Amino acid sequence: MTDPTSSQPSRLGRRTFLRAAMLAAAVVPLAACVGEEDPLAKQAREGNNKNYIAGDGSVQEYDPKSRTEPVVISATAYDGSTIDSAKFAGQVTVLNFWYAACAPCRIEAPHMVELSDEFKDKVGFIGINVRDEKDAAEAFERTFGVKYPSVQDTQGAIQLAMTKYVPLQAVPTTLVLDRQGRVSARILGAAEKTTLKALINTALTESL
Repeated sequence: MTDPTSSQPSRLGRRTFLRAAMLAAAVVPLAACVGEEDPLAKQAREGNNKNYIAGDGSVQEYDPKSRTEPVVISATAYDGSTIDSAKFAGQVTVLNFWYAACAPCRIEAPHMVELSDEFKDKVGFIGINVRDEKDAAEAFERTFGVKYPSVQDTQGAIQLAMTKYVPLQAVPTTLVLDRQGRVSARILGAAEKTTLKALINTALTESL
C-alpha cells in the first residue's frame, strides 16, 4: 500500500527551490550594483548598522521661500581641481557626503555614477569625503567608476559649515542645491536612484 505522505518531500522540495530562486532573483540586481562579495554592502542590506552612522533614507524637500542662503564651499579635490561654490550659480549641484568603509555609501555609489552621467553638463556632482585619506578615497572611486571630484573633509570643516544650512545627521547624506546654490532637498542614508533623480529634476525645472 502506498504511503499517502510519500510525495510530500518532493512537493516541499519544489516549493523550497522556487522560494530560493525568487529570493536569488531579488538579491542579484543589488549585488550586481555593488560587486560580488562586497561584505560592507552585504552588511548594509542586513541592517546591522556597523561602521557607519545609519540614515533611514528619509527625504526632506525645502520650499524655495524657506531655503537658507547659498552654500559656501572652497576646497581642493583629491584630483587637484578647485571646488568653489561661486561656480555653482546657475546650475543644480549634488553634494554627497561619504567615506569608503561606509556600507550604504557603497550601495548608492553606482546610482551616483549613473546619475552623474545622465545629467552630464546639466548638474554638478561633488563628493565630500568625511573620513578617508587620498589613497583610500581614490581606491573607492576606481572600484565604482566615480569620475566627479571629491573633497577630503576629515577635519570636519565643511561638515561644520553645513550646520548653518541643514543638519547632516548621517553618512551618507546627499544634498541637492538649486541654481542659486541653496539646499532644495536632503536625503539621509543611501540615496535611491529614482528618488534622487526626481529631486534633481524638480530643482532643474524651478525658475531662478
